[in-house]
Amino acid sequence: MKRFITIDNVLASLLVFIPIAFVMRYVMDMEGTPIFLTAAVSIIPLAGYMGRATERLADQVGAGIGGLLNATFGNAAELIIAILALRAGLQGVVKASLTGSIIGNILLVFGLAALAGGLKHPPIQKFNRTAASLGATMLVLSAIGLVIPAIFHALAGDGHAGIERNLSFDISIVLIITYVLSLVFSLRTHSHLYLGAAHADEYGDEAHNGSGKDRGEAIRALGLLALSATAVGVMSEMMVGSLEQAAHELGMTEVFVGVILVALVGNAAEHSTSVLMALKNKMDLSVNIALGSSIQIALFVAPLLVFISYFIGPAPMDLRFTGLEVVAVVLSVGIMALVCQDGESHWMEGVQLLAVYLMLGIAFFFLPV
Repeated sequence: MKRFITIDNVLASLLVFIPIAFVMRYVMDMEGTPIFLTAAVSIIPLAGYMGRATERLADQVGAGIGGLLNATFGNAAELIIAILALRAGLQGVVKASLTGSIIGNILLVFGLAALAGGLKHPPIQKFNRTAASLGATMLVLSAIGLVIPAIFHALAGDGHAGIERNLSFDISIVLIITYVLSLVFSLRTHSHLYLGAAHADEYGDEAHNGSGKDRGEAIRALGLLALSATAVGVMSEMMVGSLEQAAHELGMTEVFVGVILVALVGNAAEHSTSVLMALKNKMDLSVNIALGSSIQIALFVAPLLVFISYFIGPAPMDLRFTGLEVVAVVLSVGIMALVCQDGESHWMEGVQLLAVYLMLGIAFFFLPV
Protein backbone atom coordinates (compact mmCIF):
# COMPACT_ATOMS: atom_id res chain seq x y z
CA MET A 1 0.00 0.00 0.00
CA LYS A 2 1.34 3.39 -0.93
CA ARG A 3 2.01 5.94 1.77
CA PHE A 4 -0.70 8.56 1.92
CA ILE A 5 0.91 10.61 4.70
CA THR A 6 3.90 12.52 3.32
CA ILE A 7 5.76 15.64 4.34
CA ASP A 8 4.01 17.54 1.54
CA ASN A 9 0.63 16.47 2.88
CA VAL A 10 1.55 17.48 6.42
CA LEU A 11 2.79 20.91 5.32
CA ALA A 12 -0.27 21.48 3.18
CA SER A 13 -2.62 20.49 6.01
CA LEU A 14 -0.94 22.89 8.46
CA LEU A 15 -1.63 25.80 6.10
CA VAL A 16 -5.22 25.73 7.37
CA PHE A 17 -4.00 27.42 10.56
CA ILE A 18 -3.39 30.64 8.60
CA PRO A 19 -7.11 31.37 7.95
CA ILE A 20 -7.94 29.98 11.41
CA ALA A 21 -5.62 32.56 12.97
CA PHE A 22 -7.25 35.36 10.97
CA VAL A 23 -10.74 34.23 11.99
CA MET A 24 -9.77 33.93 15.66
CA ARG A 25 -8.15 37.37 15.68
CA TYR A 26 -10.38 39.52 13.47
CA VAL A 27 -13.76 37.75 13.61
CA MET A 28 -13.78 36.25 17.11
CA ASP A 29 -11.61 39.09 18.48
CA MET A 30 -9.43 36.68 20.47
CA GLU A 31 -6.08 37.70 21.93
CA GLY A 32 -3.24 36.31 24.01
CA THR A 33 -2.14 32.69 24.16
CA PRO A 34 -4.63 31.20 21.63
CA ILE A 35 -3.53 33.62 18.88
CA PHE A 36 0.11 33.16 19.82
CA LEU A 37 -0.08 29.37 19.50
CA THR A 38 -2.18 29.36 16.32
CA ALA A 39 0.09 31.84 14.54
CA ALA A 40 3.13 29.83 15.65
CA VAL A 41 1.75 26.63 14.12
CA SER A 42 0.92 28.47 10.89
CA ILE A 43 4.57 29.50 10.52
CA ILE A 44 5.72 25.84 10.47
CA PRO A 45 4.55 24.99 6.92
CA LEU A 46 5.66 28.39 5.63
CA ALA A 47 9.14 27.79 7.02
CA GLY A 48 9.08 24.35 5.39
CA TYR A 49 8.33 25.83 1.98
CA MET A 50 11.06 28.43 2.49
CA GLY A 51 13.48 25.61 3.19
CA ARG A 52 12.57 23.79 -0.01
CA ALA A 53 12.84 26.96 -2.09
CA THR A 54 16.24 27.73 -0.58
CA GLU A 55 17.48 24.22 -1.33
CA ARG A 56 16.42 24.56 -4.97
CA LEU A 57 18.14 27.92 -5.24
CA ALA A 58 21.30 26.58 -3.62
CA ASP A 59 21.40 23.76 -6.16
CA GLN A 60 21.44 26.40 -8.91
CA VAL A 61 23.61 29.17 -7.46
CA GLY A 62 25.66 27.51 -4.72
CA ALA A 63 25.57 27.37 -0.95
CA GLY A 64 26.81 30.94 -0.49
CA ILE A 65 24.01 32.73 -2.34
CA GLY A 66 21.51 30.14 -1.17
CA GLY A 67 22.43 30.77 2.45
CA LEU A 68 22.35 34.53 1.91
CA LEU A 69 18.89 34.40 0.35
CA ASN A 70 17.58 32.23 3.18
CA ALA A 71 19.03 34.58 5.79
CA THR A 72 17.63 37.64 4.03
CA PHE A 73 14.10 36.32 3.58
CA GLY A 74 14.17 34.60 6.96
CA ASN A 75 15.19 37.81 8.73
CA ALA A 76 12.47 39.78 6.95
CA ALA A 77 9.98 38.61 9.57
CA GLU A 78 12.24 39.78 12.38
CA LEU A 79 12.79 43.14 10.71
CA ILE A 80 9.03 43.66 10.46
CA ILE A 81 8.59 42.71 14.11
CA ALA A 82 11.39 45.06 15.18
CA ILE A 83 10.03 48.01 13.18
CA LEU A 84 6.59 47.56 14.76
CA ALA A 85 8.17 47.39 18.21
CA LEU A 86 10.26 50.50 17.50
CA ARG A 87 7.14 52.39 16.49
CA ALA A 88 5.56 51.37 19.78
CA GLY A 89 8.63 52.56 21.69
CA LEU A 90 9.64 49.04 22.81
CA GLN A 91 13.37 49.47 22.25
CA GLY A 92 14.19 46.98 25.00
CA VAL A 93 12.22 44.27 23.21
CA VAL A 94 13.92 45.15 19.92
CA LYS A 95 17.41 44.87 21.41
CA ALA A 96 16.50 41.65 23.20
CA SER A 97 15.15 40.14 19.96
CA LEU A 98 18.37 41.08 18.15
CA THR A 99 20.40 39.39 20.88
CA GLY A 100 18.14 36.35 20.75
CA SER A 101 18.50 36.09 16.98
CA ILE A 102 22.28 36.19 17.11
CA ILE A 103 22.68 33.61 19.87
CA GLY A 104 19.74 31.56 18.59
CA ASN A 105 21.16 31.12 15.11
CA ILE A 106 24.61 30.30 16.44
CA LEU A 107 23.70 28.01 19.32
CA LEU A 108 20.19 26.70 18.69
CA VAL A 109 20.01 26.54 14.89
CA PHE A 110 23.50 25.23 14.21
CA GLY A 111 23.42 23.17 17.40
CA LEU A 112 20.31 21.33 16.21
CA ALA A 113 21.79 21.02 12.71
CA ALA A 114 25.08 19.56 13.98
CA LEU A 115 23.23 17.18 16.31
CA ALA A 116 20.74 15.94 13.72
CA GLY A 117 23.26 15.78 10.88
CA GLY A 118 25.91 14.15 13.05
CA LEU A 119 23.57 11.40 14.18
CA LYS A 120 22.48 10.65 10.61
CA HIS A 121 25.93 10.97 8.99
CA PRO A 122 28.54 9.72 11.49
CA PRO A 123 31.32 10.11 12.39
CA ILE A 124 31.83 13.69 11.09
CA GLN A 125 30.40 16.14 8.57
CA LYS A 126 32.71 18.49 6.71
CA PHE A 127 32.30 22.09 5.56
CA ASN A 128 34.57 24.75 4.08
CA ARG A 129 36.83 25.80 6.95
CA THR A 130 37.99 29.05 5.31
CA ALA A 131 34.45 30.31 4.68
CA ALA A 132 33.24 29.26 8.14
CA SER A 133 36.25 30.86 9.85
CA LEU A 134 35.61 34.11 8.01
CA GLY A 135 32.01 33.99 9.17
CA ALA A 136 33.14 33.43 12.75
CA THR A 137 35.53 36.38 12.46
CA MET A 138 32.69 38.56 11.20
CA LEU A 139 30.70 37.51 14.26
CA VAL A 140 33.60 38.58 16.48
CA LEU A 141 33.51 41.95 14.73
CA SER A 142 29.80 42.24 15.44
CA ALA A 143 30.38 41.35 19.10
CA ILE A 144 32.95 44.15 19.32
CA GLY A 145 30.36 46.54 17.88
CA LEU A 146 27.99 45.59 20.71
CA VAL A 147 30.62 45.63 23.45
CA ILE A 148 32.01 49.12 22.73
CA PRO A 149 28.78 51.05 23.58
CA ALA A 150 28.36 48.99 26.77
CA ILE A 151 31.98 49.67 27.83
CA PHE A 152 31.61 53.37 26.97
CA HIS A 153 28.50 53.59 29.18
CA ALA A 154 30.27 51.81 32.04
CA LEU A 155 33.23 54.24 31.84
CA ALA A 156 31.29 57.45 31.17
CA GLY A 157 28.35 56.70 33.44
CA ASP A 158 24.82 58.04 33.12
CA GLY A 159 23.93 61.42 31.67
CA HIS A 160 25.52 60.97 28.25
CA ALA A 161 22.55 59.66 26.26
CA GLY A 162 23.14 62.02 23.35
CA ILE A 163 26.80 61.05 23.04
CA GLU A 164 25.89 57.35 23.24
CA ARG A 165 23.35 57.75 20.43
CA ASN A 166 25.99 59.47 18.27
CA LEU A 167 28.47 56.71 19.09
CA SER A 168 25.94 54.04 18.15
CA PHE A 169 25.09 55.86 14.92
CA ASP A 170 28.75 56.05 13.85
CA ILE A 171 29.37 52.40 14.80
CA SER A 172 26.29 51.44 12.78
CA ILE A 173 27.81 53.09 9.71
CA VAL A 174 31.01 51.06 10.15
CA LEU A 175 29.06 47.82 10.65
CA ILE A 176 26.83 48.23 7.61
CA ILE A 177 29.77 49.18 5.35
CA THR A 178 31.62 46.09 6.58
CA TYR A 179 28.58 43.95 5.79
CA VAL A 180 28.37 45.30 2.24
CA LEU A 181 32.07 44.59 1.69
CA SER A 182 31.59 41.06 3.06
CA LEU A 183 28.96 40.51 0.36
CA VAL A 184 31.46 41.62 -2.29
CA PHE A 185 33.95 39.14 -0.86
CA SER A 186 31.55 36.18 -0.68
CA LEU A 187 29.64 36.80 -3.91
CA ARG A 188 32.34 38.25 -6.17
CA THR A 189 36.02 38.07 -5.34
CA HIS A 190 35.96 34.77 -3.36
CA SER A 191 32.68 33.23 -4.39
CA HIS A 192 34.32 29.82 -4.93
CA LEU A 193 34.63 29.43 -1.16
CA TYR A 194 30.85 29.56 -0.81
CA LEU A 195 29.70 27.28 -3.61
CA GLY A 196 29.40 24.21 -1.40
CA ALA A 197 30.78 20.74 -1.99
CA ALA A 198 28.63 19.91 -5.02
CA HIS A 199 29.48 23.15 -6.80
CA ALA A 200 33.09 23.30 -5.66
CA ASP A 201 33.91 20.19 -7.68
CA GLU A 202 32.61 21.96 -10.76
CA TYR A 203 34.14 25.35 -10.04
CA GLY A 204 35.61 26.85 -13.15
CA ASP A 205 33.83 24.26 -15.33
CA GLU A 206 30.06 23.92 -15.35
CA ALA A 207 28.98 25.54 -12.08
CA HIS A 208 27.93 28.79 -13.68
CA ASN A 209 26.75 27.58 -17.06
CA GLY A 210 23.10 27.33 -16.11
CA SER A 211 20.61 26.36 -18.78
CA GLY A 212 17.29 28.06 -19.42
CA LYS A 213 15.57 25.29 -17.50
CA ASP A 214 17.85 25.86 -14.50
CA ARG A 215 17.18 29.58 -14.70
CA GLY A 216 13.45 29.00 -14.76
CA GLU A 217 13.70 26.67 -11.77
CA ALA A 218 15.64 29.32 -9.86
CA ILE A 219 13.03 31.97 -10.69
CA ARG A 220 10.19 29.73 -9.48
CA ALA A 221 12.09 28.91 -6.30
CA LEU A 222 12.77 32.59 -5.68
CA GLY A 223 9.07 33.36 -6.16
CA LEU A 224 8.10 30.66 -3.65
CA LEU A 225 10.70 31.97 -1.22
CA ALA A 226 9.40 35.55 -1.50
CA LEU A 227 5.76 34.48 -1.12
CA SER A 228 6.50 32.29 1.90
CA ALA A 229 8.62 34.98 3.54
CA THR A 230 5.83 37.53 3.09
CA ALA A 231 3.33 35.19 4.71
CA VAL A 232 5.77 34.50 7.54
CA GLY A 233 6.04 38.24 8.12
CA VAL A 234 2.25 38.65 8.27
CA MET A 235 1.79 35.76 10.68
CA SER A 236 4.74 36.88 12.79
CA GLU A 237 3.20 40.34 13.07
CA MET A 238 -0.02 38.78 14.33
CA MET A 239 1.93 36.60 16.70
CA VAL A 240 3.90 39.50 18.16
CA GLY A 241 0.67 41.42 18.70
CA SER A 242 -0.43 38.74 21.15
CA LEU A 243 3.00 37.70 22.37
CA GLU A 244 3.33 40.10 25.30
CA GLN A 245 -0.09 39.17 26.65
CA ALA A 246 0.64 35.48 26.17
CA ALA A 247 3.98 35.88 27.93
CA HIS A 248 2.25 37.61 30.85
CA GLU A 249 -0.30 34.81 31.03
CA LEU A 250 2.55 32.29 31.04
CA GLY A 251 4.56 34.23 33.65
CA MET A 252 7.47 35.31 31.44
CA THR A 253 9.50 38.56 31.60
CA GLU A 254 9.82 41.06 28.75
CA VAL A 255 13.54 40.31 28.33
CA PHE A 256 12.93 36.58 28.11
CA VAL A 257 10.15 37.21 25.58
CA GLY A 258 12.48 39.27 23.39
CA VAL A 259 15.58 37.08 23.64
CA ILE A 260 13.87 33.69 23.35
CA LEU A 261 10.29 33.87 22.04
CA VAL A 262 10.47 36.75 19.55
CA ALA A 263 13.80 35.45 18.23
CA LEU A 264 12.38 31.95 17.77
CA VAL A 265 9.39 33.32 15.88
CA GLY A 266 11.40 35.68 13.69
CA ASN A 267 13.91 33.00 12.70
CA ALA A 268 11.62 30.01 12.23
CA ALA A 269 12.70 29.63 8.60
CA GLU A 270 16.41 29.31 9.42
CA HIS A 271 15.67 26.80 12.19
CA SER A 272 14.03 24.31 9.86
CA THR A 273 16.16 24.90 6.78
CA SER A 274 19.55 24.62 8.47
CA VAL A 275 18.57 21.33 10.13
CA LEU A 276 17.11 20.02 6.88
CA MET A 277 20.34 20.78 5.00
CA ALA A 278 22.41 19.06 7.69
CA LEU A 279 20.23 15.95 7.46
CA LYS A 280 20.96 15.91 3.73
CA ASN A 281 24.68 16.24 4.48
CA LYS A 282 24.83 19.73 2.95
CA MET A 283 26.79 21.25 5.80
CA ASP A 284 28.18 24.15 3.78
CA LEU A 285 24.66 25.44 3.27
CA SER A 286 23.71 24.67 6.87
CA VAL A 287 26.70 26.62 8.21
CA ASN A 288 26.10 29.50 5.79
CA ILE A 289 22.49 29.80 6.94
CA ALA A 290 23.33 29.82 10.66
CA LEU A 291 26.35 32.11 10.43
CA GLY A 292 24.94 34.24 7.62
CA SER A 293 21.74 35.00 9.48
CA SER A 294 23.58 36.01 12.67
CA ILE A 295 26.00 38.17 10.67
CA GLN A 296 23.15 39.84 8.81
CA ILE A 297 21.31 40.57 12.06
CA ALA A 298 24.38 42.05 13.75
CA LEU A 299 25.96 43.92 10.82
CA PHE A 300 22.90 44.92 8.79
CA VAL A 301 19.57 44.64 10.62
CA ALA A 302 20.76 46.18 13.91
CA PRO A 303 22.42 49.21 12.24
CA LEU A 304 19.44 49.60 9.90
CA LEU A 305 17.10 49.72 12.89
CA VAL A 306 19.27 52.42 14.44
CA PHE A 307 18.84 54.51 11.28
CA ILE A 308 15.10 53.79 11.03
CA SER A 309 14.53 54.72 14.68
CA TYR A 310 15.38 58.34 13.86
CA PHE A 311 12.28 58.45 11.65
CA ILE A 312 9.63 56.24 13.25
CA GLY A 313 10.49 55.82 16.92
CA PRO A 314 9.58 58.06 19.85
CA ALA A 315 13.36 58.34 20.37
CA PRO A 316 16.46 57.17 18.46
CA MET A 317 17.72 53.71 19.38
CA ASP A 318 21.32 53.10 20.46
CA LEU A 319 23.43 49.94 20.49
CA ARG A 320 23.89 49.82 24.26
CA PHE A 321 22.73 46.35 25.24
CA THR A 322 22.41 45.03 28.77
CA GLY A 323 25.33 43.28 30.43
CA LEU A 324 23.82 39.80 30.15
CA GLU A 325 22.96 40.37 26.48
CA VAL A 326 26.56 41.38 25.69
CA VAL A 327 27.95 38.41 27.64
CA ALA A 328 25.56 36.04 25.86
CA VAL A 329 26.66 37.27 22.41
CA VAL A 330 30.38 37.14 23.28
CA LEU A 331 30.14 33.61 24.70
CA SER A 332 28.12 32.40 21.70
CA VAL A 333 30.53 33.90 19.19
CA GLY A 334 33.49 32.43 21.09
CA ILE A 335 32.21 28.85 21.12
CA MET A 336 31.13 29.07 17.47
CA ALA A 337 34.63 30.23 16.50
CA LEU A 338 36.05 27.12 18.17
CA VAL A 339 33.60 24.88 16.32
CA CYS A 340 34.52 26.38 12.94
CA GLN A 341 38.28 25.99 13.34
CA ASP A 342 38.64 22.47 11.91
CA GLY A 343 35.93 22.56 9.21
CA GLU A 344 34.24 19.53 10.75
CA SER A 345 31.24 18.93 13.00
CA HIS A 346 29.76 15.98 14.83
CA TRP A 347 26.75 15.38 17.03
CA MET A 348 28.55 16.10 20.30
CA GLU A 349 29.39 19.63 19.15
CA GLY A 350 25.67 20.09 18.58
CA VAL A 351 25.03 18.97 22.16
CA GLN A 352 27.60 21.48 23.44
CA LEU A 353 26.05 24.39 21.51
CA LEU A 354 22.56 23.48 22.71
CA ALA A 355 23.81 23.21 26.30
CA VAL A 356 25.18 26.77 26.16
CA TYR A 357 21.88 28.00 24.68
CA LEU A 358 19.86 26.31 27.42
CA MET A 359 22.06 27.79 30.16
CA LEU A 360 21.74 31.28 28.69
CA GLY A 361 17.98 30.81 28.31
CA ILE A 362 17.72 29.84 31.98
CA ALA A 363 19.71 32.94 32.95
CA PHE A 364 17.42 35.22 30.94
CA PHE A 365 14.34 33.51 32.42
CA PHE A 366 15.46 34.23 36.00
CA LEU A 367 16.85 37.71 35.22
CA PRO A 368 15.06 40.22 37.51
CA VAL A 369 12.85 42.74 35.76
